[in-house]
Amino acid sequence: MRTMHISTMPMPDPSHPLPQVLDGLGDIAARGFHSLWLPQLPAGPGMSGWDPLIALALVGQLAPEVKLGTAVSVIYGQHPFTLARQAATTSAAVGERLTLGLGVSHPAVVEALGHRYDRPAAFLDEYLTALLPALAGEPVDVHGEFLTAVGQLEVSQAPVPSVVLAALGPRMLRIAGSRTDGTVTSWVGPRTLDEHIVPSLTKAAADAGRPAPRVIAGLLVALTTDADAVRAAIDDDFAAAGSMPAYRAMFAREGVNGPGDVSIVGDEASVKAQLHRLADIGVTEFVGTPVGDAETQSRTIDLLAAL
Repeated sequence: MRTMHISTMPMPDPSHPLPQVLDGLGDIAARGFHSLWLPQLPAGPGMSGWDPLIALALVGQLAPEVKLGTAVSVIYGQHPFTLARQAATTSAAVGERLTLGLGVSHPAVVEALGHRYDRPAAFLDEYLTALLPALAGEPVDVHGEFLTAVGQLEVSQAPVPSVVLAALGPRMLRIAGSRTDGTVTSWVGPRTLDEHIVPSLTKAAADAGRPAPRVIAGLLVALTTDADAVRAAIDDDFAAAGSMPAYRAMFAREGVNGPGDVSIVGDEASVKAQLHRLADIGVTEFVGTPVGDAETQSRTIDLLAAL
């Protein structure tokens, strides 16, 4: 089996006070995981949660060994200089352990904020033209179709060591492979990773003369003896994923009906076998989000930490 790092992305309750959230994340991060990731959830009642970059800057003080990442920071609504400054500050605060995961989110989310979503890949490509040099402390002079960015981010410390994209479609994967360190996926099963994500991303990186890309696969995971019930609950709880065109396309490629079918669910032997399959495909890092009741999540974290 190829080497695959085991990481986690808990889903903190946004109703909990920030100190309580940080204590819980710090405890999990200290369990020996390769990385701790946090999402930027859509804005709205009960959905927004804490800012992931600020939270990671604070968690990094509690867990000085674990790497940290966003999966993902949504670029719409954040000027490249704004995001670059925030990411550089977080990276400096945690000793340059940060991976900045970026994404374009989904039409319903972005359009609700008043932004166009007609050409997300073109917007992302132009955004990177401003963001990447800004993160490196280099001068930026972009007068593009979507944005203007002129200036230079001056910081005393080398900024973000790694940038990855939430890339699923062919053009997004070409951008991820040719311009960043790789991809971080959600709701993508092993068949699609094997036949589409890994080869497309690897070719784009090779064509651009870049190193072998990072393939970071994020999925829900549950250690349970009743896999059918857990998968059914996932389908109910995360039904919104099936309404998003980008994820629907991945489910269709995989030949499955919804999120429960691509989640890592089962007893210990089954979970290990599913993770081994991801490693053999070429996934370089698995990011597991534990689901289920509190006892199930605790058992799942124990297993992932042990791996």
